[in-house]
Amino acid sequence: MAEDERFSPLTSRLSLLKILVVSLLVSPISFPTNAQTTAPTAGSVAPAAQAAPVVHVLPDTAGATRAWQLVRSVALPQPGAASLDRRGNFYVTDRQNNLRQFGPDGQALNVYAPPLPGHVMQVEAWNTAKVLVFYDDRQQVLLLDRFLSPISELPLPQLLDGQARVVTLAPDDRYWLFNESDLTLRQFDATQKRFTITTPLDILIGRSRPDFRFLREYQNNLYLVDRIGGVYVFDNLGNFRKKLPLPGLSYVGFRADELYYLGSAGELRFFHLYNLTERALPLPVAGVQQVLVSDQYAYLLTAAGVQVYKIPGK
Repeated sequence: MAEDERFSPLTSRLSLLKILVVSLLVSPISFPTNAQTTAPTAGSVAPAAQAAPVVHVLPDTAGATRAWQLVRSVALPQPGAASLDRRGNFYVTDRQNNLRQFGPDGQALNVYAPPLPGHVMQVEAWNTAKVLVFYDDRQQVLLLDRFLSPISELPLPQLLDGQARVVTLAPDDRYWLFNESDLTLRQFDATQKRFTITTPLDILIGRSRPDFRFLREYQNNLYLVDRIGGVYVFDNLGNFRKKLPLPGLSYVGFRADELYYLGSAGELRFFHLYNLTERALPLPVAGVQQVLVSDQYAYLLTAAGVQVYKIPGK
């Protein structure tokens, strides 16, 4: 009897261990998948050489069965730089580099014809009251009001020692630009008439030969699109945060918490800025060169013009 009492604590511990193991096996606890563990948080910093991972989602095949509703077709051979404002108005340049404004449903509103010829590299209408037009050949930035009447001009050769590649307007009316002559990202305050921030990018770029095409500040971050290497992300003070592995792009748009772009297979892709997940939506036509998306409409730019579609489900 004494021998049985001596081993009873061990027997009790073994019984308790068995109960614990069985409980773990039958409990509904779910363990994270590899995709969830590899994606960093939105505030994390990924080195430029090691781009932030992206969780790819298969194309939304169900979206192909939902009808896209064609609202309007606009004949505009070889459309150029394009943008959307927060009211849903659409802006696009024609072959003569005139800037054309359309309503949300594609109805023509206004046209701005510059007094001097010049190539429009970028149009930025995201600011609530101003439309920025950047002429890269003559290095001039023009601001228009929402009726396309000129407000002011910014002659960059008088301010910058070098050549600006892309320019955008920040929410506080300061300018961001990339100087390709010395590989710097710079902020210019037009009120103080001086550069307030300078961020060298030579270390980030390394020996690569970048091809910067687009620049925009959105939700306190600055997105610099390199067609070769991907999308560089900075905070609103010009500090580098991470690089998104999205090469081959010339333009990106933003809608709520997502960045969108035209995929290599001609599909519309949405990249979540904070979850770092990606989804795809097939487009209703082929041959799309660029796509812009508002809350209700999608503007599909082709060689022949612009097609305005109502987004499925809207």
